[in-house]
Amino acid sequence: MTTHYIPNWEAPEHIQGIQFADAFSTLKDVVKEIQSNEDYDLIIALYHGGFERDVETGDITENLTGENQGYEMADKIDGIDILLTGHQHRTLTGTIRDCLVIQPGNNGEAYGEIDVTFKRDEDSWVIANKQADVKTLEGIQADPVILEEMEELEQSTQNWLDEPIGKIEGDMIIRDPFKARVNKHPFIELVQKVQMEASGADISVTALLGNEATGFPSRITMRDIVTNYKFPNTLVVLSLTGKDIKQALEKSANYFTLDANGELTVNPDYLIPKPEHYNYDMWEGIEYSIRVSNPKGSKVENITYKGEPLDMEGNYNVVMNNYRASGGGDFDMFKNKPVVKEIQQDMVELISNYIEERGTIRASVTENFWVEV
Repeated sequence: MTTHYIPNWEAPEHIQGIQFADAFSTLKDVVKEIQSNEDYDLIIALYHGGFERDVETGDITENLTGENQGYEMADKIDGIDILLTGHQHRTLTGTIRDCLVIQPGNNGEAYGEIDVTFKRDEDSWVIANKQADVKTLEGIQADPVILEEMEELEQSTQNWLDEPIGKIEGDMIIRDPFKARVNKHPFIELVQKVQMEASGADISVTALLGNEATGFPSRITMRDIVTNYKFPNTLVVLSLTGKDIKQALEKSANYFTLDANGELTVNPDYLIPKPEHYNYDMWEGIEYSIRVSNPKGSKVENITYKGEPLDMEGNYNVVMNNYRASGGGDFDMFKNKPVVKEIQQDMVELISNYIEERGTIRASVTENFWVEV
């Protein structure tokens, strides 16, 4: 099974003619068919999707959009012995009712190992024990045959990654990702400029996609670009009302909270059960401030556009990545909004083209948002 949420982030023309049935219902039907027609000892389900609830407690951990149905599958479909999952980039094992579940992280950094012991019971085999472990690849030697077969392709890829694209004048290194979200950073400003030039929109939304992002050194290569912009996003321009923008800003403002000492920190909801730093957006083309101590829903203050208060009933063209434009990250205020334009070039390509055309990029910051206690 694969998550049937794909149409929410994929361009319609890419999946034309493909139907996405509910993954839970489909798996339930398949298991019933196996139980009725097959002679089996073990049922393993493979699901490219994750868990919508905590594996141990059953507590809801994310909005029940249907993107992740792993808990429901293990809990409500009788007969599944093992459920292998992915998609969420989490590392976990556990048991839900009698179903053994596992998710082995991402990027090939670990692997899952399942051990099942059977015992003979009269004329059939029954499961005596089953357990799951996530194991590291550290110390495991690469296969020399595969290395030899891939050498030419690997070398060409490395050469491409090390290809110089341009230069940075000034400082565009990210030394503290948290500070880069609290205060405007030159790297974020550059990404916003790329989006605005590619789209023609004068309001832009982007995020620092992960804490691994290091910004750009003085000499930029393709490796720097793909390291900092790790998702294959394209761009979409939506027509939004001022009210939509305000709601989106309030959603992002929830990324921050105050610790026991009244200091600014990251809301645990964006860290557990997995880091979701990419769901905190920063805006360009408007000015605004976030007062973290204010109640939820009223943290964003003083939103202006071109020096005037944002018109809640007015319409504004806003460029963002295709994932966010589909409502990804629970930004429901963006769902089904009028699409003004789509830019079907990958952001890595757009960023590299922007830098190559100019040769040298000056690291600069135009202060337009403030995060305050």
